[in-house]
Amino acid sequence: MSNKTLDASLISKMFLAGAAELAANKEMINDLNVFPVPDGDTGTNMTLTIMSAAKEVIALGDDFDMAALCKAVSVGSLRGARGNSGVILSQLLRGFTKEIQTHPSVDMEVLAAAFNKGVETAYKAVMKPKEGTILTVARGAAEKASEMSDKASDIEEFSEEVISHAEYVLTQTPELLPVLKQAGVVDSGGQGLVCVLKGARKALIGETGDLTADDLAAIAGSSSGGINREAVANADVKYGYCTEFIIMLNHAFNQKTEADFKKYLESIGDSIVCVSYEDIVKVHVHTNHPGLAFEKALTFGALTSMKVDNMREEHQERLFKLDGGKYVERPEEEMEYTGQAGTANGPVRAKVASSQVVAEKIAEAGIPDLPDTEAAGDPEASAEMKQFGFIAVSSGEGLNEIFKDLGTDEIISGGQTMNPSTDDILEAVGRVAAETVFILPNNKNIILAANQAASLSEDKEVIVIPTKTIPQGITALISFLPESTSEDNKEAMCEAIKGVKTGEITYSVRSTELDGNVIKKGDIMGIGDSGILSVGTDILDTAFEMVYRMIDEDSSLVSIYYGADTDEDDAKELVRRIESKYSDVDVEMHAGGEPVYYYIISVE
Repeated sequence: MSNKTLDASLISKMFLAGAAELAANKEMINDLNVFPVPDGDTGTNMTLTIMSAAKEVIALGDDFDMAALCKAVSVGSLRGARGNSGVILSQLLRGFTKEIQTHPSVDMEVLAAAFNKGVETAYKAVMKPKEGTILTVARGAAEKASEMSDKASDIEEFSEEVISHAEYVLTQTPELLPVLKQAGVVDSGGQGLVCVLKGARKALIGETGDLTADDLAAIAGSSSGGINREAVANADVKYGYCTEFIIMLNHAFNQKTEADFKKYLESIGDSIVCVSYEDIVKVHVHTNHPGLAFEKALTFGALTSMKVDNMREEHQERLFKLDGGKYVERPEEEMEYTGQAGTANGPVRAKVASSQVVAEKIAEAGIPDLPDTEAAGDPEASAEMKQFGFIAVSSGEGLNEIFKDLGTDEIISGGQTMNPSTDDILEAVGRVAAETVFILPNNKNIILAANQAASLSEDKEVIVIPTKTIPQGITALISFLPESTSEDNKEAMCEAIKGVKTGEITYSVRSTELDGNVIKKGDIMGIGDSGILSVGTDILDTAFEMVYRMIDEDSSLVSIYYGADTDEDDAKELVRRIESKYSDVDVEMHAGGEPVYYYIISVE
């Protein structure tokens, strides 16, 4: 049956199918990253963004109109946006839904206008739009939509032509961005957008089948976006229990430990997400044996916020529930412990040691109660308002302490491997008792989300200083003068960060050729502000070569922040080498504790 118009119900199904298609291809999209560094990046960020919107759509139930659907998609993606790719995707969705929200049903003419409105909105959100990216693919799709709106016989033909052209534009992105051509990949954000469009078309032509309530619950239950495609399309999922919990660590959880734990989770399930936040680890896995996941996790520390959903029967319960904005223990009669995979009629809940032990561990880990919803956005409820406040994105105990010592009010855990969402940043703004709040993203992939949060803040002046690295953030704070106005400080801080060169030492997760360097998997790389500065097999040698390429005749200070996996003696040896080579340059060393980089080094 051909479609000449789409109603809200069908658009909802198409959107959810697009989200599932993106999630199913998340790792493939991640693998397209040009820089072979160990991070989640585009596929993960786009998936987290669209799944935030999918949850809002699921919450509508079965009775909604176009306006309600559009609001759910727009608000959900806007607040859940992570990373540049996620923010751009949210803006594409925002513009698209703005165009169709007043129509009870939409035809090809309205769809074409919506595609173009989405592109217009996304381009406006990016300060310096770059061609050869998701923006180019979106514009190509919009142009084809305009062309086909009065040529296609129905929306099936319309969508087929639009997607075909979007795929063609995607293949041309390496011709527009030389770095893509050199790496032999297409743009990852553009690939993610194509996945969304292809998933939506599958729902349009009936390839995904009718999504049941259990299917939709499975999508909503995984904020990670790690959805198995078969699990979305069929009620008979391979792994029946969506298992989530938080580990409160009682000993070190380094990159190797995390990798080993992920490998174990892969042996018992799929859709794995394992993200460490200083002394806690958030875990998500689809498995048939939740008890095994809990038992393994207990070797690293105590567990809390445990939840196991039976994806076949939509039974959802928690060991701890929210009561008045705080975590409280469920009554004894609401709890059960089987120690096995549980029953077919409900989830497994592991009873860890005792509630007192868990409560003590929560206190020891410094995990606060959730803020009261009425007071969360009103800092005056708990603290006297000051003139200026600061938020910094950082990871690593040492770096966090440096930012706190420099006057930072809120640290958002994140960086290269985990980009905070717009909503994460907004919540942090709400907790800062200040009239003007400065945000230091400290990562180029977080700046757009920070800008989006600033635009959504209603009761405070929020200023984003576009810091792309940790050293830039530190320099910006040092440059702040409390007696100056917010505008003067913004100008001074932005000017100060221009004089900071940053280099980062990490390892390559795949073989590639980049910036004229042949890089093998496992090689050590020195990444500067504009590309690869050094490649080698020895961390110290590669770091020293990177510094050699960063220093010039105007340099006076080298600051070294060594990571969690770097020995202090090795860092001291690097300091010795630099001081020996450059006697007129001061060298500082700090324990940063950063989990991804062996070293973060700045030259000023």
